Amino acid sequence: MRAVFGIVLVVGLALAGFAVIMVKDFLAQQAMMAEASAAKPVTVPTKMVYVATRQLKFGEELTRADVRQVEWPEAAMPAGVFSDEAALFPENDPRPRYILRMMDPNEAVMEVKITKPGEDAGLTSRLEKGMRAYAIKVDVASGVSGFLRPGDRVDVYWTGRVEDFDRGAAGDVTKLIETGIQLIAVDQMSNGDSAEATIARTVTVAINPQQVASLAQAQSTGRLSLSLVGNLDDTIAEAIEVDQRSLLGLSEAPKIQEVREKPQQEVCTIRTRRGAEVVETPIACN
Repeated sequence: MRAVFGIVLVVGLALAGFAVIMVKDFLAQQAMMAEASAAKPVTVPTKMVYVATRQLKFGEELTRADVRQVEWPEAAMPAGVFSDEAALFPENDPRPRYILRMMDPNEAVMEVKITKPGEDAGLTSRLEKGMRAYAIKVDVASGVSGFLRPGDRVDVYWTGRVEDFDRGAAGDVTKLIETGIQLIAVDQMSNGDSAEATIARTVTVAINPQQVASLAQAQSTGRLSLSLVGNLDDTIAEAIEVDQRSLLGLSEAPKIQEVREKPQQEVCTIRTRRGAEVVETPIACN
C-alpha cells in the first residue's frame, strides 16, 4: 500500500512540474510575440508635399530655396497642397509667386497662402470673380475699437433720419443693411497676421456692385457702424430696424388724418311773437 501511495505521489509531482514548465514556456512565447508586434512599425500611406523651410512673411517672394518635400499622411492631407514642382513653379510661366499669409517652418504650402504666378500680394489677388473693393469710413466707435483685422467678417448698420410721410414727422432710425461681409484691408494694411490693435480710419470690404451702390448711398445719407462677427458664427441675421419709439417701448403714434369740414349752409329766419311764444320762420337769404 505504501508503495502504491509513493508511486502516485511521484507521478503527481512529475505532472505538476511538467505543467509548470508548459505554462512558463507559454508565457515566454506570449511575451516574445508582444515584443515583436510592438517593434514592428505601423505602415501609414503617405504622399510627398512641399512645406516651408523657414518662416515666410506676407509679401515675400516664394523661391525654390524656401520649400522642400516631406512625406505627409494621405489621411490628413489638407486641401490645396502642392506635391508636384511643376505645379508650384510652372516652367512655362517664370513669373514669381508671393506670400499672402504667414507660414511657419514645416508648414504645408497651400494655394490660399500664395498668389498665382505674376500676381502681386495686393487687394486684387484677394477679390473673387464678380467682387469689388469698397472703402468704409470708420472711427474708434464704429470700427470696433481697433480690433478689426483683414479676413474678419462684419455686419453693417446704418443710422440716419427718415421722413415719415404718413404721420407728417421725421425720426432717426438704425437698420441692419449688410451682413457677414469680409474685410480685405484695414487702412493700407491687407496682412491679417498682425496682432497689434490699431485705430483705423477706413476699412475695405469685398462686395458685389449692387452692395457697393447700397453702401455708397447709405454712407452719403447717414452714419455706418460695424459689428464684428465671430469666426465660427454661421447664423444669418434677421432684418433689424430700431427707431426711438421702439427703443423706448412707446406705443405707436396715431396717424394724423385730415378732416375736411363741409361748408355749412347759411340759414336765415324771421322771429314772430305770438303772445308769450316766439316762432322762427325760415326765409330766403339775400
